[in-house]
Amino acid sequence: MKEDFVKSKNLNEIKLYRHIKDSDPEIYGYLIQELKRLRENLELIASENVVSISVLEAAASVLTNKYAEGYPNARWYGGCKYADKVEEIAIRRAKKLFNAEHVNVQPHSGTQANMAVYFAVLKPNDTILALDIASGGHLSHGHPKNFSGAIYNVIRYGVDSKTHLIDYDQVKDLAEKHKPKMIVVGHSAYPRTLDFKKFKDIAASVNSYVLADIAHVAGLVIAKLHPNPNEAGIEFVTTTTHKTLRGARGGMILTKNEFAKKIDSAVFPGIQGGPLLHAIAAKAVAFQEAGKIEFIEYQNQILKNASKLGEEFVKKGYRVMTGGTDNHLVLLDVYTTYGVTGRDASNWLEEANITVNKNLIPYDTLSPFVTSGIRLGSPAVTTRGMEEEEMILIAGFIDEILKNNGKSEIIKNVKKDVLDLLKKFPLYPEIKDE
Repeated sequence: MKEDFVKSKNLNEIKLYRHIKDSDPEIYGYLIQELKRLRENLELIASENVVSISVLEAAASVLTNKYAEGYPNARWYGGCKYADKVEEIAIRRAKKLFNAEHVNVQPHSGTQANMAVYFAVLKPNDTILALDIASGGHLSHGHPKNFSGAIYNVIRYGVDSKTHLIDYDQVKDLAEKHKPKMIVVGHSAYPRTLDFKKFKDIAASVNSYVLADIAHVAGLVIAKLHPNPNEAGIEFVTTTTHKTLRGARGGMILTKNEFAKKIDSAVFPGIQGGPLLHAIAAKAVAFQEAGKIEFIEYQNQILKNASKLGEEFVKKGYRVMTGGTDNHLVLLDVYTTYGVTGRDASNWLEEANITVNKNLIPYDTLSPFVTSGIRLGSPAVTTRGMEEEEMILIAGFIDEILKNNGKSEIIKNVKKDVLDLLKKFPLYPEIKDE
């Protein structure tokens, strides 16, 4: 290789301009296998989706070459005039979509967006009040193994033992008792609407900030199918840009103008260096897509599909947490229904090309590595064009495997049915797998 560089006169001669298929067949092979997996699997993980070709193109663009520490028109490096335009467009589009005063599109993930908010207004050992992970909360909301739980004093609120809905009276009581500096609202596995106004009122009574993490429901918020925390006076809103928003993987912070400088400084230079401009470009493309009527129709179908999934499992005798869903996800207690653990259920379903994740349920008696539940989501299958009729079939596929304890012959038969169904909903026909 060293010899090549010495002898070569230009990049073409040292073969840096070859396509990945030729330059790195090992990695290329796995990319093709992942494409095949996506095409041949029912993707029911609630936090995953399938982006458009346009988003893929932006994410793989030449902007990956550009270092752009800082913000538009205030960079540390030169050569950022086009990078500035891209980031400004992403910010402008996000402001419009969420009715936000200030937006930072640089966080690499939802967790880093949350980290920046904490660092902006909290000090180590400050108290935060957040939803317990077993009740549907997220790692970055104060789990002891996460930085948020290690740095801050975390008080956890939960859900009612019978309804499994957030107990707002408990939230109020805990807030009055512990006087948290911040109340965190948001979830990774809570199937009902969040009442941001109630949280804001509770926080105001104890002089606390509110952080609303809408990573899972951002697309629904855009479509006005879920309350918008920005319109409830919430100080800080974070989200990922994938999931229901159906964009490139990354994070984003929305806040009021009065906190803009603190948030921007917390992101850079606080927790990150150079932003990922190719990801920001892909976010911008997704925001443009989210501003179209087709996106609103898509979000409506996400809700219809999730609701139908929940209804079908209730009909089949499953313990569906909260009795159904208001959003894109359904949480099933498979252990009570069939004595099956979430881990086994997830593994069996994956053998049949149905991808879900094991998940804790409220008051779970099993460990987080085993779990009593599985979490299902409708965004990705809805992207592929599936509607209620297909949800009935999918619920039947899952039930067939679980009620038969993952018998190999049953899995084999269901897998065939899954593949037959997916042939009607081709994925990325523009991309050649050769």
